[in-house]
This record gives sequence, C-alpha cells and structure tokens, in this order.
Amino acid sequence: MPELCVGERRWVVPTGSNLLDALNDAGLHVPYSCRAGSCHACLVHCEVGQPLDAMPEALALDKHALGWRLACQCRVVEDLRVALFDPRRDGVPAQVSALDWFGDVLRVRLRPERALRYQAGQHVVLWLGEAARPYSLASLPGEDDYLEFHIDCQRPGDFCDRARGLKLGDTLRLGELRGGALHYDPDWQERPLWLLAAGTGLAPLWGILREALRQGHRGQIRVVHVARDRAGHYLAEALMQLQGVDVELVLAEQMDEALARLRPSSRQTLALVCGAPGSVERFARRLFIAGVPRGQVFADVFVEHV
Repeated sequence: MPELCVGERRWVVPTGSNLLDALNDAGLHVPYSCRAGSCHACLVHCEVGQPLDAMPEALALDKHALGWRLACQCRVVEDLRVALFDPRRDGVPAQVSALDWFGDVLRVRLRPERALRYQAGQHVVLWLGEAARPYSLASLPGEDDYLEFHIDCQRPGDFCDRARGLKLGDTLRLGELRGGALHYDPDWQERPLWLLAAGTGLAPLWGILREALRQGHRGQIRVVHVARDRAGHYLAEALMQLQGVDVELVLAEQMDEALARLRPSSRQTLALVCGAPGSVERFARRLFIAGVPRGQVFADVFVEHV
C-alpha cells in the first residue's frame, strides 16, 4: 500500500484512496465545499510522487506543473509527500474595512496587504481561520480601492458561521484567485446585454455591469435580480441609480412569471446568469424558450454546501 507523508507524519493508505478523504481521515482538516473540483478550497502541493488526477484541467497549467492539485479529485496510487495549503504562509492577509448586513446577506470589503490583480467576474478563495470557501469578487479593479464580497449567511456552514462574527479590523487570508465563467468582452458593446442573478449571484454581475458601463457599452443593459424577500435585493438602491440600465427586482415566488416576460429585442442578445444550480437552470431554460441561442448564454453556478 502507498505511503502518505505530510510534514513529519507518515501513514499507509489503500491504493486508490481519495486524497482528500485520506488526509481528513488522518485528522489534517483539509477544507472543502463541493468535492467536485469547483471550490478549490482543498488545494494541496504534491512535493514527491504523483496522484491520479481526475480533473487536471481544473487548475491553470502553470499551477498544475508546479505540483498543485485539488485533493478531492486525486487518488493515491504511489508513495506521496504532500504539503497542505497554509493560509498563514501561502495566503495574502486582507483586513476588514467595511461590514454591511442586508437581511441574511453580508457585504464585506477587504483591503489586502498587497494589491491583487484581477478582473470583474473572478473568484477568490477566502480563508477565515481554518475555514475556506470561494467567493466572487463584486468590486471593480481600477475603481474600488477594496475587494468586495457578498456572503449569503442564511444557511449554516463553517465559513458562514465564522463570518457572522466578523468585526472591523479582522484579518482574512486570500487564497487562490481564478477566472470565473463570466466576464465582459469589449466586442459586446453594441449588443443587448442581460444580467440575470439569483441571491448573491448578483456579486460578480455587479462588477461586470460596472465594467460594461466603464467601457461605454452602447447596447441595452437589463438586470433581473431574484431574491427570497425584499431585504435580499441588497443592491436595489445602487442599481436604480445607474443611468441607462433597466432593472427588475423579482421575489422568488414570482420568478417564473417574471422570466416568462423575457423577450429579446435582438438575436444578438447576450445573457450572463449566476446563482445556485436550480436558479441557473431555470434562467437558462427560460432564455432558450425566449429565443436566446445557447452559445450566447454564459453561466456561473455557485458551489453548494456539502
């Protein structure tokens, strides 16, 4: 049986063992949110030996070449020396500069110790103590001097439970920055742009919307935000203040009715959708029925707690 080594610890595991399970069964407390290669919270560095990686494309080629792996996607097939991601050593410190509650949604603004180069729509793994979870950046690079994240604290979870106790001046750590599925392309300037979000799926779209306006988008911009209750429309005031943007605030119970009213004015319409899997599926189905080609619908599905 292959031997696993982490620091001074060594133990054997059955051949083919899932690396994440093997590490956590040994009490090493590697965090995870999805076990599907999406959240990237279980990032580890393979120093000696190679596991069988079921999803090598989940990491950037340069990162993969350096030995980084997602533990949830790896099987132990030979002796392996692994270093765990240590947020104190490998993460970037970021201090809480603002906290605002909107019902169950917490808007957090962070000032990192060093500048972070990013684009609207990207994700960052946030570390709060030993808990880690990916969140979309809602801030706009070059405009905001902070990083903004929207955290839905309705459901219990290790990260959310800790986030409820955050105070101004507290320090989080920034883990991996990676590209999200959504972005703004300057070539879209003349085309109708629809942004459909459920809950905190609005976070990346808020940054992308402001990027589109900054770049002088000339086509129609339409925003549809679905929330559980009125408090969940946490950016309603900011959205309504934007010039040239059509905004529709929809309660979850009215979602199907609101989506049935969608009628694209052009076959060139582009749609960016974001939220939990069920909401994204309903958005995509309705857009298809409305006549928006599948190749013009871009979706970012949020990781659900496991």
